[in-house]
Amino acid sequence: MEGARRNGDNMNESITNKIESIKMDIAPFSKADFYEAFGDCVLIAGREEIIPILSILKRRGYFDFLMDICGVDYPAREKRFDVVYHLFSSKDNTRLRIKVPLAEGDEIETAIHLWKGADWFEREAYDMFGIIFRGHPNLRRLLTHHQFRGHPLRKDYDADLQQHSTEVLPIRFDNTNDEDGAVLNSKYVPINIGPSHPAMHGTLRVMAELDGETIVRAGVDIGYLHRCFEKMAETHPYNQVIPYTDRLNYCSAPMNNVGYCKAVERLLGVEVPPRAQAMRVVLCELSRIIDHIIAVGTGGVDLGALTSFFHLFTYREQVYTLFERLCGARLTVSLTRVGGMAQDAPAGWFKEVLAFCKRMTAEINEIDKLMIGNKIFRQRTEGVCPVSKEEAIEWGYTGPLLRASGVGLDLRKAQPYYGYDQLDFDIPIGANGDIFDRYLVRIEEMRQSIRIIEQVAKNVPEGDYTIRDKHIVLPEKSDVYGNIEGLMNHFMLIMKGIRPPVGEVYDATEAANGELGFYLISDGSANPYRLKVRPPCFAIYQSFPSIVKGSLIADAIATVASMNVIAGELDR
Repeated sequence: MEGARRNGDNMNESITNKIESIKMDIAPFSKADFYEAFGDCVLIAGREEIIPILSILKRRGYFDFLMDICGVDYPAREKRFDVVYHLFSSKDNTRLRIKVPLAEGDEIETAIHLWKGADWFEREAYDMFGIIFRGHPNLRRLLTHHQFRGHPLRKDYDADLQQHSTEVLPIRFDNTNDEDGAVLNSKYVPINIGPSHPAMHGTLRVMAELDGETIVRAGVDIGYLHRCFEKMAETHPYNQVIPYTDRLNYCSAPMNNVGYCKAVERLLGVEVPPRAQAMRVVLCELSRIIDHIIAVGTGGVDLGALTSFFHLFTYREQVYTLFERLCGARLTVSLTRVGGMAQDAPAGWFKEVLAFCKRMTAEINEIDKLMIGNKIFRQRTEGVCPVSKEEAIEWGYTGPLLRASGVGLDLRKAQPYYGYDQLDFDIPIGANGDIFDRYLVRIEEMRQSIRIIEQVAKNVPEGDYTIRDKHIVLPEKSDVYGNIEGLMNHFMLIMKGIRPPVGEVYDATEAANGELGFYLISDGSANPYRLKVRPPCFAIYQSFPSIVKGSLIADAIATVASMNVIAGELDR
C-alpha cells in the first residue's frame, strides 16, 4: 500500500520484562500462553485459572486498573465466546489483554471481589452475550430492558430485531438478584429521581430510600438511550461507523471520531500526516473545553448557579462556529477520516482559533470567580461525597474524576500520541476527590487546553491533511471527475471498503471524561467483526449508589452533576 506505513507496533521493553516475571509467578498453576498482537501483549487463560491470575496480577502490583471486560462471539468455534479483560498499570503505563475462551453454557467466576468496577462490565457481557459470571451478586440485564429476550451482540441475533418495553420496573436496588426487586423497608421513604428530573437529563433513573433527607441506599437504572452502537458497527463499513461515534459523547464529538479512527489506523499500520495530527489535537482540545463547559455549566445549574451556565454557553457556541467553518456541522461533525481529515482547514481558521483562546482565557477567570469564589457553591461541594484514590482505582475512574482523587494519570502524558509529548502543559491534580476538586480540575484543564491549542495553532505543519493511499482514502473530487484512474480508485474503495488485516487492537485516547478505548477486531472484511467501546463515564457512574449512601439527597444531585454522565456514551 502507498502512504505512511508502520510495520506494526512492538511491545515496549517494560512490558516485555514484566511478562517474564508474570510467567514465573503464574507458572505453578497455569501454562497460559502469551503472544503479541499489533504491539499489545495478550494472554490466553482457562476459565478456572482466570481469577488466580487476576489476583496475582493485582496483588503483586503488576496492574492496578481493570479498564474493561467484554465478550466476543465466534459461533463457528467449539468454544464460542471469548471473555476479554483489559488491564492497565498506572506505575509504568503498560497494558495486558487476557482472553478466556468459553463454550456455550460455561460459567466464569466474577472478578468483583478484586475490582469493584467489574460489576457493570460483567453485567453488560451477560446482557449482550448471555455469559454467566458465577458469584456475581446482581447478574441481571443492564442496557436492555427487563422484557428483552435474547442477547443482541451474538452473531445470530438479527440487527433489525427491535423489542419494546411495555412495563416499568418498580423501585429496586443493586444488592439483590431477586427478579421482583428488593423488598422496600417500611421505615424509609422510597423515591424515584428521573429519568424526567432535570438533573437526570431525561436518560437516567435513580432510586433511593430516604431517612429524612439522608440516603439509606440507592440504585440506578440505565439503558434509556441504548442504541446498540456496537451492533451497528458490525453491520457498516469502517468509514460509515464514524458518524455513529459522534453520537457517543455528543458534547465533544470530534474526540470520539479521533479515538475510533486512531484505532483503525493502528490496525492498518498507518500514521496520519503531521498536519492531520495537528488538526486532530486542536479539535480534541477545543472539544475538551466545551465538554468541561457542559460539566461546569450544567453542574452549576443543578446547584442553582444559572448565571455561569449562560456565560459559558456563549463560548461553547463560539467553538461550534469554528467547527461549522471546518465542515458545515456544529454538534456532530464527522470530520475525521481513517487516514487523516475529511478536508483541510480553510484559510485563516487557525487565527480564528487563537482569537477564541484569547477570549476564553478571560472567560475562564470570570467563571472561576463566579463559581469557585462563590460561598454557596463551595458549601455545596467542598467535602461532599469524596472518593479516595484507592476507591477511584477500584471503580475504574479515569480522567478529571481520577485526577481529582489525587492520581495524576493522563494518557496525553502516560502514552503520548500526536506529539503531545512535545508540548508544554501541566496535569492538574486534586487532593480530596470531592465535588469541589472535580470542578477545580476541570477549570484548570480548560486553561491547559488553551496552552496546548496555542502552541499547535501557531506552528501548524505544512503538507497534506491525509495520507494518499488509494486502498484507504477516497481521491479528490477533481481526480474522480477528471481522470479514469481517480474514478476507478473511488469506485473500488466504495465497493470493497477499507480492509484491515486480520487481528485486533485496543487503543485509547484521553477524552474529556477519561479513557475512551476502542477494542477493534478485524476478520479481513469491510466491516468491523467486533467493536467494543470503553466509555469513561460507564465505569464512573456505576459507583454512584455507593458514593451517595449516607449523604443528603441534595448531595446526590450535586454528585451526578460532577460526574458529567453523558448518556450517549454510557448507554451506547
